[in-house]
Amino acid sequence: MKIITSEAVFKGHPDKICDQLSDAILDECLKQDKKARVAVECLIKNKLIVIAGEITANAKIDYSKIVYDVLGNLGYEDLDDFELIVEVSNQSPDIALGVNKDGAGDQGIMYGYASDETNELMPLPIVLARNIAIRMDELTKPIRDIFGADGKCQVSVEYDDHDKPVKVTTIIVSQQTKPNLDRSFYTSFITNECIKKVIPSELLKEDTVILINPTGEFVEGGSYADSGLTGRKIICDTYGGVGRHGGGAFSGKDCTKVDRLGAYYARYVAKNIVASGIARKCEVQVAYAIGVASPVAINIDTFGTAMVSEEKIKKVVEQIFNFSPKQMKKEILNEEVSFRDLATYGHVGRSDINVPWERTNKANLINKILCVI
Repeated sequence: MKIITSEAVFKGHPDKICDQLSDAILDECLKQDKKARVAVECLIKNKLIVIAGEITANAKIDYSKIVYDVLGNLGYEDLDDFELIVEVSNQSPDIALGVNKDGAGDQGIMYGYASDETNELMPLPIVLARNIAIRMDELTKPIRDIFGADGKCQVSVEYDDHDKPVKVTTIIVSQQTKPNLDRSFYTSFITNECIKKVIPSELLKEDTVILINPTGEFVEGGSYADSGLTGRKIICDTYGGVGRHGGGAFSGKDCTKVDRLGAYYARYVAKNIVASGIARKCEVQVAYAIGVASPVAINIDTFGTAMVSEEKIKKVVEQIFNFSPKQMKKEILNEEVSFRDLATYGHVGRSDINVPWERTNKANLINKILCVI
């Protein structure tokens, strides 16, 4: 028996505000210049927003308009009172030397993961946590006079000795409320309108612990309670702590940056391996040197669940998939993607939006080649 816990945060969480700002800037750069090079981070605290990074693009960005759009959509008021500091320069010419030759935009290690325990081929705890976050944002957005935009949740799932999920042991929901809101009202509301509609009934047991605003009160939230920073929710963005993470954040980076593109592609490979049925779990690790197109290493780990050797799987992966930045981008980013949509509720395992790295179009080919090896 083991218990695995994953966390998700709501759209109005300060770190997620910054992720949305960074990816909204990226989207606008790419809208005006498809070859834009972007690496932008944001910080928010109280009514101060700092935007910093590097952009090389034939684009004119109205940063104030983007800030108004993102914060206004979250229910922030008095936006004219916010102070905006922008410190953005061109991309380093030393980095451009390698990227212009289709090399990787940085060194680094990226991971992709897949598991057969959900329809999304994702770990169950992060799927459930994200579904709570999505549902809470849907419920609270129309009633900002009752609930604030900030919040987070956590789900703990118990697995049996055969690695099958058997129950949810604990659910935590921390939801910002307006002052003096009756605790029994919002506890009942969140339990009945969110938790019981999101968590499968067979996983909710009599001894499942539900904690809502466990400190007793959550009134002060958003940027007034905590500072926010781009890239601080990388585990929420990926697999919820199941599997490993290379450490590189995604938001605000164009896809010449392999810590974004490589992680998406590694997910694509891992998901197709699991979808093929040759392994119940798969983790793909890939590593790059800056300016070099070919990865310096590729590793496959199926955690003892594969029907064939990992060496055979790796041979098939190297035959079918091309990990050079140019080819990865051609294969999984050959169509327009809204990166801002990915800045909340995760970059992988999304079933609510259509992104190319979630397709399983190579699963049959993997099986076909393995049959003749």
